[in-house]
Amino acid sequence: MAMTDTEFHQLADEMFHAIDNAIEYAIDEQDEDLDIDASGNVLQLTFADRSQIVINKQEPLHQIWVATKFGGYHFSYVDEKWIDERNGGEFMPFVLDSILRQSGIQLLINR
Repeated sequence: MAMTDTEFHQLADEMFHAIDNAIEYAIDEQDEDLDIDASGNVLQLTFADRSQIVINKQEPLHQIWVATKFGGYHFSYVDEKWIDERNGGEFMPFVLDSILRQSGIQLLINR
């Protein structure tokens, strides 16, 4: 059975909230220099060097897209996980690694 738009948004929002909570913790408790802007279907992370990671929901495709300074990636929900369609990697480990590689900030995700 195909995923509904409502299910897609619920699942994608769970990932957005987990990232947002980890970033808020890093800013408040670890004094990291990192800005987060959540607007509509887009979560934009801006680091001290002004580089960005942009995460957005692609509702028509039921995908989450991630743009880093290393490239763009598309994640689909498969077997209860968000999986990169190119290399098969999972969304959250990918995002955490991208943030570390791009900014040197190590985030912890509690789920």
